Amino acid sequence: MKKVSPSSCEGCPARQEGIFCNLDFADIIDVSHHKITNKYKKGQTLFVQGTHPFGLYCISAGNIKLTKTGVDGKESIVRIVHAGDILGHRSLFTDEDFGKTATAMEDTEVCFIDKKYILSLIQKNPSVALNIINKLSRDMGNAETKLSSLHQKNVRERLAELLLSLKATHGVKEDNRWRIDLKLTREEMATMIGTANETLIRFMTEFKEAGIIEQEGKVLYVKDEEELLNWANIHY
Repeated sequence: MKKVSPSSCEGCPARQEGIFCNLDFADIIDVSHHKITNKYKKGQTLFVQGTHPFGLYCISAGNIKLTKTGVDGKESIVRIVHAGDILGHRSLFTDEDFGKTATAMEDTEVCFIDKKYILSLIQKNPSVALNIINKLSRDMGNAETKLSSLHQKNVRERLAELLLSLKATHGVKEDNRWRIDLKLTREEMATMIGTANETLIRFMTEFKEAGIIEQEGKVLYVKDEEELLNWANIHY
């Protein structure tokens, strides 16, 4: 981890996606003066499962994976967060230890705001509290959807659903397809849908042969989103 000079939140490219999007200029400047900005290299951890939270983490750039280690010592990816997201908010307000480990998946810039200041800011600006509640609600909804998928869908459907989720959060439009702008190993993808690495590889091959996805080097592309929706058994 490397501490860097904090830049103003006003110019942060992730500001409009974050919890401070409704603050006026004066309050944004105040937040800038009360934060610490750190840069993490790929593989470095922000916090570790079981440690106590002392503040809130706001992601300015990059991607971070949240992993949970079970009693058997096996690690699984719970979710992936990106620029504009926050971390540590649930543990911060429940005063519980972190339930997951946060690890940078690439060079990442993160701002840390201590607990005392963030609580005073919430009391002063209800919009921040509402944005955090909105974030917690969306997190809960996503967790419920994932739990339902693990119990009710087969591996093929879960993989299709994962690819659609990655397309929604990290997809970049390129002509008639979507590039997944996130590098995940096959092992990481397998843990995200609760299956063995060999099983995931078999279904990835099936998806490629069906013309639903493409791969160039380590980069994945979603080619047929409509068919992927059918394979995921998602109906709108």
